[in-house]
Formats: sequence, C-alpha cells, structure tokens
Amino acid sequence: MTDYIVVGGGSTGCVIASRLSEDSGATVTLLEEGPRDRSPYIHIPGAYYKTAQGPLLKRIPWIPRVEQGRKDTPTMVQASVLGGGSSVNAMIYIRGVPSDYDQWRDSGATGWGFDDVLPYFLRSEDNERFCNEHHGVGGPLGVSDIGHIHPLTKAWLKACQQAGLPYNEDFNSGDPAGCGLYQITARDGRRSSSAVAYLRPAEGRPNLKVRTGIRVTRILVERGRAVGVEYVENGKLNQLRAQREVILCAGAINSPRLLMLSGIGPEAELKKHGIETHANVPGVGSNLQDHIEISLVYQLKGPHSYDKYKKLRWKALAGLQYALFNNGPAASNLIEGGAFWWGNRSELTPDIQYFLVAGAGIEEGIDGVPGGNGCTVNLGQIRPRSRGSVTLNSGNPHDVPKISPMYFSDPYDLDAVTEGCLKAMEIMEQPALRRYIERRFVPFQPVLDRQEIRRFCQQEAHAALHPSGTCRMGIDELAVVDPELRVRGVDGLRVADASVMPNIISGNLNSVCIMIGEKASDLIRGREIRVGAGHGARRAGGKVVSEV
Repeated sequence: MTDYIVVGGGSTGCVIASRLSEDSGATVTLLEEGPRDRSPYIHIPGAYYKTAQGPLLKRIPWIPRVEQGRKDTPTMVQASVLGGGSSVNAMIYIRGVPSDYDQWRDSGATGWGFDDVLPYFLRSEDNERFCNEHHGVGGPLGVSDIGHIHPLTKAWLKACQQAGLPYNEDFNSGDPAGCGLYQITARDGRRSSSAVAYLRPAEGRPNLKVRTGIRVTRILVERGRAVGVEYVENGKLNQLRAQREVILCAGAINSPRLLMLSGIGPEAELKKHGIETHANVPGVGSNLQDHIEISLVYQLKGPHSYDKYKKLRWKALAGLQYALFNNGPAASNLIEGGAFWWGNRSELTPDIQYFLVAGAGIEEGIDGVPGGNGCTVNLGQIRPRSRGSVTLNSGNPHDVPKISPMYFSDPYDLDAVTEGCLKAMEIMEQPALRRYIERRFVPFQPVLDRQEIRRFCQQEAHAALHPSGTCRMGIDELAVVDPELRVRGVDGLRVADASVMPNIISGNLNSVCIMIGEKASDLIRGREIRVGAGHGARRAGGKVVSEV
C-alpha cells in the first residue's frame, strides 16, 4: 500500500514522483517498465547516436494511409528506460510559442494559458546563459549551450542567412522565427534527463520507492474509484493499492491504452474486446497528433561531419578529450543548429522546424551515404491539422495497440511540408555550403519539381516521435481529463503526460512534459503558482515558491 502510484517513469512521471515525495507525510511509488538509466550512453550527449537506435526503445507499428503509398510497415519508437524520452532524445530545449498554450486555455483547459504555465517552465529551469523574463535559474533541469559546435553547423547557419532567414539568439523568447543554435537539457557536459534532474536527488527520501522492470497491465477500479494497479514483475502478476491517487504518466500511446484495458474509454470499443466498462469516456485514444518529419540526406566531399568519428581512432580521441576536459565532439548532441520558418505564410508564427544533423544514418530509419560522410536535414510541420487515434487490437494487455496517426489526412499539412522541403533544399544550395556538399543523396534525383517533392514527402515522411493529445484535457464531452487532469467518471485517477495536450505545441515536447509534471504535482497537492508570483519570480531569477 502506498499513498500515490505514479505509472511511468518518463519525463513527466519522474517530476511528479519527485515533487510529491517532498511531502514527508506522503508515500510515493513510481513504476517504470524499462530499466534503470545506467547505460553510459544515456549521459554523454554525443552518444545520442546510440540512444536514438538502441535497445532502450520499444517499436510499435503504425498504420499508414493508403494515399501515402508505403509498402513497408513503419514503426513508432517509444523510450523504455527510467527518464523516458528525456533519457534517449536529442535534448533540444524548445517550448513552442505562447499562442500554443493560449489555444489550450481557449479550448477549455482553464489555467493552462501561457501566463499560467510560464512560471512552471521557469521553476524547472537552470539556464547557464539566460536569466530574464523568458528563462529561470536555480531549477532542477539543466539547460545549457551545446559544448561543441561543428564547423558544418556554422556553415549551415550562414547558408540559412543567405537564404533569407535571420539569426535568432533565443528560440524560446516567444518569437522563434529564424535560424540559430539550440540549447539542450544538459549540465556540465552531461545529459540532464528528468531522472537525473528530479528523481536522483529525491531517491534518498524514505517515502519514495522507484521500481523498474514493472509492466502495468491495468488500473484497478472499484465503485467508481481507482484504488491501485495490476502489474507484471518477473513474469508474475501482482497488485499494488493506492490510498490517495493513481497518476498515469505512460505517454500518449500507452496512457489511453491502459485506460481502455482498465474499462475507461469508448464503450463500444471496450465491448468489442470484451472489457467491462467502468466509465464511458468516448474521447480516450482520439485526437492523436504528431509532428510528421522529412529527412533530406546529403553526401559530403570529405570528412566534414561527425561521421568522421565512426572510425575507431577518431572515436578514441573524442572519448579521451571528453574524459579529460568534458568537451569536444562528445559534448555535442549532434543536432546543434536549427531554424523555424514558414511552410504556409498565412500562419502568424512559423509552422516548420528544421534540424541539421551533422551526420547521416544517426537516427533510426535514416540512410547513411556512400563513403560514410554525410549530413541530414530534418524538417517537420509543427502545428499539424491531421488527427489520428490509438485503439486496442485486443483485450490482451500484452498486445501492442493499433496506432493510426492519419498523417496528411488534412492536405494543409502536406502542402506546408512540401514548401518546407523546398526551402531546406534552397538552403543546402547556398554558397556557404558549396565546399562541403557533394550531392543530395535522398531524394536522389538532381532536379525535382514541386509535384515530385510533394510525392516524396507523402511517401517518405516518418513519425517525429512526438505523439500527443490522446487523453485531451478540457470541459467538453470528448475531453478525457478536466483542467486539473482528473479522469472523467473515475475518482482518484489522473493523467499527466503529453496525452493531455489539447493541441500539440510548436516544437520538441520534452520541456513541455516536464512543465506538465511541475503543474500536475501542484494540482495534486492542492497548491498552485499564482501568475503574479510567477512574474515576480522571473525577475528574481526563476526560483518560484508554490503558493496554496
């Protein structure tokens, strides 16, 4: 028996478990299916090429639309390790734009407008360079400049400017337009995951238990209240009961899946799989959103990217430099430069995000190049209008769910991505990059018209691994949780992760998931930062004290 059960030790779950355990009178148990974050590759930024493809990921098939013309079975990867995505991702620190959150508020998520959530971003943050109205210091989450910038990244940023994109010093200032260097969630040259930043300092508390290798199969519901969870450990089925609350932080794929397996969801869907209905919540699993992404791969004229360090002697040299001085190539996340620009000029803020990956074949499913020296430009539509769903394949908790993202079901998204792709190609043809680029390898054709680019985007687009929205918060009939993240129709149960976002934000999700964890923990404890207090805290450097 414990007071709180937190299901899922990802970006949000680690924050909530840590914050709830600050109350010495409450006992907290965090259950994570994956292993501890002991792999050294997790903590070295330059080892991202290992965590982006390795055994710390679960791969779940998703169903492409017929119109995409795909012949393969694409997969969506999800982290399975303590710290979740924050332990395996590229560490890029992006919050989106203020209007993202104001849309949440206006859609019924009262208390989640930008002025409401900014104090929580500030409370979480410990920024090594910025301390102003946009950034905080002294928080658990390390945010820093990247420890090593590759010359190819600098050349690409010059090419962006030659193509008309202004230089942007801070993508998180509220105006992300332009090109620049990303900040990352790292401190002193090491990854600052939610497990490292939040959970590790809290694990010395006697009221917090962290258990890994635990696969939760359903939430126990009795007389309309969540009273615990059923789980499998070492092949044995067990139960754990909660006196106060169960908080589901399993992510936008597994949170709706667990709700449905527990009898909480669309009644017709549950009946189809022989599951007893405890609460008919029709919105569970709908409203799936993701940033669809395109990868352009270029072959270089020589060893002008991090691909050079695939050779043993260069890898050893980089490792020695990192071990002795905590800098050099291993201190880079390999995706140092980026940009935000328009795929559709009718948008008030940019709707395309770019990433220069100073290497080829670094991320899962992306091609390498002949000769081994390449680079990749990733771009994604960051405010997609297409909506998909997560449903069950069966009532068996060990079966994977059915994921139908419905990418490009709204033509607006494909139009925007096509324009974004054309702009990326224009950037790669600028004078600043001519000495580096041998040829475009993907797509291979030397000349492509707009229609061919559109067809390439439709067929080759892949998941950006930012699923969200499937347990949407709001006040209407299709909302799954209310603005305090309480599940409709079931007492003692909340959802707190990317699934509660009404609309996906305009950028990477990790910092947003951490913010959700900060705010959720205050909601659970019956306290919340007042907007006035948050603004005052910004002037004080971001050290915010919650007020009841």
